[in-house]
Amino acid sequence: MLRTIAAVSAAASLASMAGAQVSSLPGVPAIDAQIPSSLFSLSRALQVGNVAPASSPDGVATGTALGSEVADGATELPSVGAANAGVAAATAARSVAGLRPNPEVQAQVENVAGTGAYRGLRSSETTVGVALPLELGGKRSARVALADARLTRARIQAEIARADLRLRITQLYVAAAAAERRSEVLREQAAIAGNALRIASERVKVGDVGPIEQQRAEVLRVNAQIAADNAARQEQAARLSLSTILGQPVDGPLDRAWFDRIDDVGPLRSFSVDETLTLAAALADIWTAGAQVRVARSLRVPDVTVSAGARRLSATNDTAAVFGVAIPIPLFNNGGALIAQSRAEQTQAIALRSLAVVEARQAIANAQAEVANAGATARAAGGPALSAAQEAARIARVGYSAGKFDQIALLDAERTLSQTRQTYIDALAAYHDAQARLDRLTTPAPHIPGDNR
Repeated sequence: MLRTIAAVSAAASLASMAGAQVSSLPGVPAIDAQIPSSLFSLSRALQVGNVAPASSPDGVATGTALGSEVADGATELPSVGAANAGVAAATAARSVAGLRPNPEVQAQVENVAGTGAYRGLRSSETTVGVALPLELGGKRSARVALADARLTRARIQAEIARADLRLRITQLYVAAAAAERRSEVLREQAAIAGNALRIASERVKVGDVGPIEQQRAEVLRVNAQIAADNAARQEQAARLSLSTILGQPVDGPLDRAWFDRIDDVGPLRSFSVDETLTLAAALADIWTAGAQVRVARSLRVPDVTVSAGARRLSATNDTAAVFGVAIPIPLFNNGGALIAQSRAEQTQAIALRSLAVVEARQAIANAQAEVANAGATARAAGGPALSAAQEAARIARVGYSAGKFDQIALLDAERTLSQTRQTYIDALAAYHDAQARLDRLTTPAPHIPGDNR
């Protein structure tokens, strides 16, 4: 009688475990699963952060127009806000660079407070005039060119900040989705451990096995529950990190279909790095350095200050015109040192761009390899390997409940299944993380208003 009860209990436990395993198969939805209406997808997260790319929100970014306004309902996050403030400052600096020098009003009184005929104001000479500095050597146009280059660099930096934030949000979303899947797997493992404990207890009661198996199953159940609780806390922490950077709660389930999707990855291909954001920033630094050389050259030409006024002679009550010209003498500073400094900085900027090309190509190649490797691992772990591990665990459970296998075989099968599931989830997370970094590295620089190339 006791053996019959144990067999019925084991069959019920196996049925529940089999249902849990089938529901977690890749591409197989749960029986009672319904399409959530409040799905918090990656595209929604990017829209909340106001960094959604111009193309498909969940696909490869194609860049966005610079200087775009904050979308309705979106919040400008600090990193993007700081970059936009830099653009505003560079725009103001561009306006300042185009201004001409202010004229001066001059007033001068001579031959006063002296002795004899010059006592008091009897012989005073009062001169009132206007002085106007004249910039020579193309200083104003050189300043404007430098300000334009710095404005272009600020706009590129703003787009870099948006791309970096887009990458950061994607990585946090991937981490949250992976944590959610790990928590689900470990909850199922805890349920399986609880079922294994009940089966072991029934077998101990009927005398099929010794009490040591029940104690071992109890230890495994406790450890599985601890792991499940830890994974649940990790899931909460990952969601909190994502909500912190977005500035609003992450409500609703995450997009499991996106997390499980693996695009076809072909052989490594060569990307053109010349039009990427990284190289655009390096090129803008070269423009800025070249404009600084032009400014340094213009400063070698002395400016002239012309003045004109009227002088009143108190002694005769007559008035006379006064004209003047002031020309500085470049005796101690002829501007040569500043030109040398600017040329050295220009050479440095050119060398840094060449270095950026090499590093960008290496980073893109490494990211492509990581995408391909993680995708291949995920396909293997989530396909035949996971199916084989699930079937092996199912057979081990049936055999253990029927007394055909010992507990060691069951534990080994469960451990293999758990490790395969974890490998699958880790590979998916690595794939999406590498794909996000590859998208960031190959993000093209958008058209820049006022590009002075």
